[in-house]
Amino acid sequence: MVRAAATPALAAPVPLHFVARRPAGALPALGDAMRRHGRLIRGVQWAIVLVYAVLVVLPAFLPLPDDAARILDHLGLFAQFLFWGIWWPFVLLSMVLLGRVWCGVFCPEGALSEAVSRHGRGRGIPRWMRWGGWPAVAFVITTIYGQLVSVYQYPQAALLVLGGSTVAAVLVGAWVGRGKRVWCRHLCPVGGVFGLLARLAPLHFQVDRARWEARTGGITRLPNCAPLIDIRRMESASACHMCGRCSGQRDAVTLIARVPGSEIVRHGANTASGWDTALLLFGLIGVAMGAFHWGASPGFVALRVALADWAVERGWWWLLADNAPWWLLTHYPQNQDVFVWLDGVLIVAYILATGLAVGAALYGLCLAAARALGRPGAQHHLALAYVPLGGCGAFLGLSMTTVTMLRHEGLAVPWVDGTRALLLAGAALWGLWLAWHSSAVHSQSRTRRALATGLIAIGSGLVVAGWSALFFWW
Repeated sequence: MVRAAATPALAAPVPLHFVARRPAGALPALGDAMRRHGRLIRGVQWAIVLVYAVLVVLPAFLPLPDDAARILDHLGLFAQFLFWGIWWPFVLLSMVLLGRVWCGVFCPEGALSEAVSRHGRGRGIPRWMRWGGWPAVAFVITTIYGQLVSVYQYPQAALLVLGGSTVAAVLVGAWVGRGKRVWCRHLCPVGGVFGLLARLAPLHFQVDRARWEARTGGITRLPNCAPLIDIRRMESASACHMCGRCSGQRDAVTLIARVPGSEIVRHGANTASGWDTALLLFGLIGVAMGAFHWGASPGFVALRVALADWAVERGWWWLLADNAPWWLLTHYPQNQDVFVWLDGVLIVAYILATGLAVGAALYGLCLAAARALGRPGAQHHLALAYVPLGGCGAFLGLSMTTVTMLRHEGLAVPWVDGTRALLLAGAALWGLWLAWHSSAVHSQSRTRRALATGLIAIGSGLVVAGWSALFFWW
C-alpha cells in the first residue's frame, strides 16, 4: 500500500507591520549629501583650523593697536572683530537656527580632538570625566576667567583662553577614546550651552525607531558617531553634531524640519536634567549677565570706591597693588588698563553673586510653577522655557563688542537699541509659548497651566529687566 506523501506543515505567518516610508525632499537629500561628502567637510574643518591658528596666535605677538588703528589695517583688531564681533555671536545664533552644525562641520577644536584621538592612546573614558556637571562648571570658570584677563579686548588673553581650550581638547583626544570627541561631549566649556540652544533648532536628524528595528534597508554599517551618541535611541538634538554621518542609517535617520522649540515641549520632561537647569539658570543667564554687567554697573563702581577707601583706612595697600601678571589679571599699562587685586576680587564676587541671585530666583519660580501644576518634579522641564532668553542675552552681550568696534570705525548703528528690544521681547514671548505648551505635558487643567506660565513670565520679566538695565538704563 502506497501512502501519500505527507504535506509539510506551513510555517506560521510572519506578521506584517506597516512602516512608513522614509521622508523625501530637499532636507533628507542634504543630510545624505553630508554623509557622502564627509571628506569635503573634513577639508573645510582643516581650512578653518589653519585660519583659526593664524588669527589666534599671530596677533598675540604684535604690538597693541593705537587709537588710530582700524579693523582692516591691524591684524589684532581684525582678529578681535572676527572672533568676538562675528564668530562667537553668530555661532550662538547658528545653534538656534541650524542645531550644532558648527560643532560637526566647522569647529576647529572638535576636528583636532577627533583627529588626534584616532592615533592616541585610546583609553576608556574615566568615570570622573563623565560627571554631568563639567559643562556648567567649565562654563562658569571660563566666563569669569575671561573677564579677569579681558579676553574680548586683548589678543594675548584670547590666545590664553581659546588656545588653552584647544590644547586641552587635543590632550583629551590623545588620552581617551578612539576617533571620538570626548572633549566635546563631556568637557567643552560651551558644549552644554550649545546643547541647550540646539533644542530650539528647526532642523534635526530624526530617528524612526520602528524603521530602525524593521531593518528595511539603507546603510547598515554603523557610522563613527564622534560625540558618542546611541543613534538608535536619539530623541534630542542636544548632543548631535549634525555632521550627517548617520543620515540614511538603516533607512531610519533623516534630516527634517520641525517646529522650533518643539523638542523642549515633547521630550523635555524626559531629557531635562538638574545640570541642564543649573547651567541654564545659574550659568547662561545669571553668570553671563554678571559678566557683561560689572563693567557698566553703577553699583559696582560705587562698591569699588567704598572698598578702596576702606582698604586705605586699614593700611591694606596690597589690595590696591597692580603687580598681578597679565595672565591672572588684566595688566596693560601702555593702554592705561590695569586691574588691582581689589578689582579681581570684586569682579569674581559680583559675577558669582549675580549668578546665584538670578539663578536662585528663576529656579524658585520654576519650583513654584511645578507645584502649581501638581507635578513637583517638573521644574527642570519648565526651566527649559528660559532657553530662548538665555541664548538671546548671551548673543546680545557678545554683540556689544560688534557694536563698539563698528562705532569706532565711524559707522552709525541707530537701529541697535530697537533691535535689542525686539530680540528680548521675542525671546521672552517664545519662552512663554514653551512654558504654556510644556505645562500641558504635566496637567490638563488650563487654570493650573495659566498659573505656571504666569510664574515663568515673572522670571522672564526679571531677565529682561536685567538686560534692559545694561542696554537702556545705565
